[in-house]
Order: sequence, then C-alpha cells, then structure tokens
Amino acid sequence: MGFEKVIVVDGRGHLIGRLASVIAKQLLNGQRVVVVRCELLNVSGSFYRNKLKYFAFLRKRMNSNPSHGPYHFRAPSKILWRTIRGMIPHKTQRGMEALNRLKVFEGIPAPYDKTKRMVIPSALRVLRLKPGRRYASVGRISREVGWKYGDIVDKLETKRKEKSAAYFEAKKKLNALRAKAEAGA
Repeated sequence: MGFEKVIVVDGRGHLIGRLASVIAKQLLNGQRVVVVRCELLNVSGSFYRNKLKYFAFLRKRMNSNPSHGPYHFRAPSKILWRTIRGMIPHKTQRGMEALNRLKVFEGIPAPYDKTKRMVIPSALRVLRLKPGRRYASVGRISREVGWKYGDIVDKLETKRKEKSAAYFEAKKKLNALRAKAEAGA
C-alpha cells in the first residue's frame, strides 16, 4: 500500500488476524486507517469452536475486582481494535500515536459511505483459507457473547444499500446519456 491521507478498508470477507497485522504495520508507518463493516470479518475455525474460545477469554478476569480488567469487548469493531492493539507496542508514545491513527466501525457510517473502500488481498478469506475449511463471522460471535446492536446495524446497512443502489441507477442513466451525446457529436 502506498502512502495516502486515509485508507478506508472494507472488512467484509477478511480474516481478522491477517487484516490486523497488515493494518498494524501501516499504522506504525504513519498511515491513517479506517476499517468499516467489522461485523462481516471472518475467523478461521468453526463457529462453535470460536464461541468456546471467546467464552474461555471471558472467564479470564481479575478475581478480587473484575472491573480492574482484562476488559472483554463484545462489539466486532472493538474486537478488531484489541487484536490490532496486541500487534502494536501500545504502551510507548509511538504505539499510542499509531493507535490514534486507527478508526473502526460496524457498518459504513456517513463520511465513509461515499469514499472508495479497499480490500487487502493477503487477508481475504477466499484467497487464504482452503475451500471447505470452516470459518465464523465475528458479528455472529459478538451477538452470541452479548453485543446488542447487531439488528440496528443491519437495519442501517439495508437503508444505506438502498440509497447506494438508487445513486448507482441514476449514475448509469447519466453515463448512458453522456455516451449517447458523445456518439451524436
């Protein structure tokens, strides 16, 4: 990836660990990165196995006072954020600044729905996982362990897709008219 002002990555269909490692390196190099649609990230391994792994993680807490940590984020975006944090020296100044260059979202919120979104081929599930291997969606795991906003995100996403489809139809008509005008001229 070349250096740009902001890179917007569409999380759909990416493996979480591979995506996180690429993003962590970009952040440490000074690149600003925004990841959208975190609920559609994938994890290798069956859903049931990943659910059990997350429940094992939930059991890890401070015995005397659980509010002292470790904190178990339920939202897909926060799960990705924590995965990336683990790949960055986040307790140093350089690491803190790198993490501040990262933004993660479920769905595609307003400013990013009109920008070009990238995929990272080295992290795509279809290119990295052998066909027939099991995988799970981070959004589904999150819903199972206590993320409450999945339905709201789905509703907002359908609304955004409808708007996007209407825009694309209008754009196609405009392009057809332009081509017709150029042919006539």
